[in-house]
Amino acid sequence: MTSELERIKILEGKISQVVDYLNRLVAENERLKQQTKELKVSNKALTEKEKRADKLDESLKKYENEREVIKEKIETLISQIDQLGL
Repeated sequence: MTSELERIKILEGKISQVVDYLNRLVAENERLKQQTKELKVSNKALTEKEKRADKLDESLKKYENEREVIKEKIETLISQIDQLGL
């Protein structure tokens, strides 16, 4: 009889270990779900910032090109004024 009680106690111990392990897995799963959610939000924010940076880069290139055109026109005008001898 003692042997059977010992085996039952061993079984109870093992079942307790399995329950503890499952509880840890459930907690870790919840933590990972929350982390995934946070990463998705962060990724969305970064994607939006990347799009904004791309638009700003395009605007900068546009303004640099316009600046170069204006510079060339001013140089042409100065050259024309110099030809007048003023």
